[in-house]
Amino acid sequence: MNTKILFVDDEPNVLSGFQRKLRKDFPLDIALGGEQALAMMQNQGPYAVIVSDMQMPGMNGIEFLAKVEAKAPDTVRMMLTGNADQKTAVDAVNRGHIFRFMTKPCEPELLAEMLQAGLKQYGLITAERELLEKTLHGSVKMLTDILSLLDPQSFSRAQRLRDYMGACARAFNIAQPWELEMAATLSPIGFVTIPADVLKRNRSNQDLSGRENDLLARVPEIGFTLLSNIPRLEAVANIVRYQAKNFDGSGSPADAVAGENIPIGSRILRVLSDLTLMEVHGVVKAKALAKMQQCPGRYDPNVLNFVATAFDVFVPAAFKESALGRPVLFKDLCIGQVLMSDVLTRDGTKIIMAGAPVTSVLLAKLKNFASLSGIQEPILVAG
Repeated sequence: MNTKILFVDDEPNVLSGFQRKLRKDFPLDIALGGEQALAMMQNQGPYAVIVSDMQMPGMNGIEFLAKVEAKAPDTVRMMLTGNADQKTAVDAVNRGHIFRFMTKPCEPELLAEMLQAGLKQYGLITAERELLEKTLHGSVKMLTDILSLLDPQSFSRAQRLRDYMGACARAFNIAQPWELEMAATLSPIGFVTIPADVLKRNRSNQDLSGRENDLLARVPEIGFTLLSNIPRLEAVANIVRYQAKNFDGSGSPADAVAGENIPIGSRILRVLSDLTLMEVHGVVKAKALAKMQQCPGRYDPNVLNFVATAFDVFVPAAFKESALGRPVLFKDLCIGQVLMSDVLTRDGTKIIMAGAPVTSVLLAKLKNFASLSGIQEPILVAG
C-alpha cells in the first residue's frame, strides 16, 4: 500500500522540523506552499496523506486542500495550523473535506498517531475502490461474454458501436467517457431474453406479432434492470434505458422525458445505433446520415448535425483498413485482432460476423465449432 506523506507549509524551518521528527517512521516529502505541492503531486505522487498549513501566501490551506480533493480524491487530507478559530475549522471541513484538524504546536507523538490514522483511512478507501472496480470489471466481462455467446450478431455490432461512442464522447468533451463506451457495449444486453427465432425474423424484416413487438420494445428496459443492480453502473443503466427514446419524447420508455432531459449518452447512442445498423445492412455512412436527417423528432438535431459533419474523424483505424483484410488460419488467430470477414462453418453456417474483435470467449467458441463441424479457412483479419 502507498504510504507516502506530503507536508505543505510556507515556513522552511517548520518543514525541516517535520522531516527531523518523522522521517524515521514515515516516507515524507515537503513542499513550500500550495503551488509547489500541486506540482509534486503531479510529478511525485500519488500521496496517501497530505498535511497542510492554513495561512500561506497565494493559496491558503483551504483552497489548496480543495484542489487536492479535485485532483486526488483518494488522498487523505489534514490541516495543521496555528489559526484555530471556529470559522477556519468549519471552512476546512466543508470545503477541503479534511480528515483531521490539528493545531500548532502539535506533539510529535500525537502527530504520528494522526498520520497512522490517516494511512489507515487511505487503506480503507483504496481497498473499497479496488473491490468495486474488480466487481465492476468482472460483472461487465460476464455480461459481454454471455452476449457474445448467445447473440454474436448483437455483440459484433456493439463492439463497433463502442468504438464510435468512445470517439464521440471525447469529441463532445464528456466528463466520464467510459460510461458512454460501456453503455454502447452493453446496450443490446436485453436481447439475451428474446427467443432466437424472434430475433432472426426481426433481423430479416419479417412480420412479427403484437406480443413479439412488445418484447423487442422492452429490450432497453430489460437492459436497465440488469445493469442497475451492478455498483457504479447507475448512469450506464440509465443511458441504456433511454437508448430508444426519440428526441420528441416518443418511443421507449413511455414517460414524460424528452429533449435535453434525455441523457446525452442516450441521445448519442440513438444516432450511432441507427447508423451502425444501416451500415450492417450495407448503407454507406453518408447516405445513412442523410436519411436520418429526414426524420424530424427522432434524433437530437445538434448531435445528428455534429456526427454528420465530423464523423470521418471518429472512424476507428481498424475499420479504415482494406476491406480485404489479411488471411490467417484459425490456429493463428490472436486476441485483439478484428475480423474483416464473417466466420462460417464448412457447411456455410455463419457463426461470427465481420467486425467482431477476437476475444478469449470468441476463440473458445470457434474451437468448439472447429472440432465439431469445421471452419472455413482462411479467416480475414484487419492489418
